[in-house]
Amino acid sequence: QVQLVESGGGLVQPGGSLRLSCAASGRTVSSYVMGWFRQAPGKEREFVAAINWSGSMTLYADSVKGRFTISRDNAENTVYLQMNSLKPEDTAVYYCAKARAQMLMMRPNEYDSWGQGAQVTVSS
Repeated sequence: QVQLVESGGGLVQPGGSLRLSCAASGRTVSSYVMGWFRQAPGKEREFVAAINWSGSMTLYADSVKGRFTISRDNAENTVYLQMNSLKPEDTAVYYCAKARAQMLMMRPNEYDSWGQGAQVTVSS
């Protein structure tokens, strides 16, 4: 069983940047696809980004493409989400997750381990 813990959330002004980290423990996630999702109040959880085991392939939601970058450090068993040019509509709780399969997936039910979430608030 893998445990995922997100960190790095907070309050940032529009146009600012934040870097989220997702530290895995219990087992290595180096051979798994990892993803980031977010959920705003009153909305369904939505896909943000995913990365394959080596970091050579990534997938992004259209809403964050060009602004967010997913990366991983398998030696540290950690996945990152660099968020630049943040907008108020990026405000949400951000979750990292481990995929069931070795394909880049966008649906939450394709992921079987989740962190507790990190709040990101973009406001002036």
